[in-house]
Amino acid sequence: MIKNVIWYAALLAIALVTIAVQTDRQSRRTPAIAASVPEPFRSAAQLPVAAYAVAGDNHSVALAEAEKLVRRRPLPAEHLRVLAQAQILAGDVAGSSLSIQYAAQRGWRDPLAQETMLRLALEAGDTSEAARRYAALFLRRDTEDALLLELGPPVLEEAGGEGRQTLIGIVGGGDRWHNQFLGRGARVMPADAFVEIVGTTISNGTAYECRLLEQALRSVNNRDEAAGADFDAILKEEC
Repeated sequence: MIKNVIWYAALLAIALVTIAVQTDRQSRRTPAIAASVPEPFRSAAQLPVAAYAVAGDNHSVALAEAEKLVRRRPLPAEHLRVLAQAQILAGDVAGSSLSIQYAAQRGWRDPLAQETMLRLALEAGDTSEAARRYAALFLRRDTEDALLLELGPPVLEEAGGEGRQTLIGIVGGGDRWHNQFLGRGARVMPADAFVEIVGTTISNGTAYECRLLEQALRSVNNRDEAAGADFDAILKEEC
């Protein structure tokens, strides 16, 4: 009898653990159920729990949940970014700055971390680093054009400056994203900066499709006639 009780108790414990683990995994797709995962079993569920706490009014709880998230899963950049948000809400500016720097180093695909690092780089006068972060945002298809339009001028305002030179190096060395650069860059970058980057990369040996250059010319002309004239001269020479 006792053996049967122990056996059924063990089966029940295994079932409960299995349910908790499966619920934790499901929380990746359904964040709303994250809070229902028992605290000791939260792995994936800890991210939405921390994110909800950060969005709330209790900053000490938000910080505790974010710290717990990073202790359990310290590698993902998104987790460090959530910690940085919680730290700034709790008044820990220095800690937040350090966390967002670590997040940006680990995850170039985390848009908020890249935007934050770009703004920090501009404040520090490091235009080259700001340009690298701009490129990371530019390459993300889900980055809104409005953000790139806002950030482009302070990063690329100086003709021949560090920001433009950094992007010239990145664009010239990235054959796989030339099409995206021409299509999007003509829309969101300062027109004269875009023309300088295209012209210099062509001089350095980069080959663009003439059809795409012609499409980019129309976009540039619509935004800046003077830059369009310079771009037209490049197009005629190249194509």
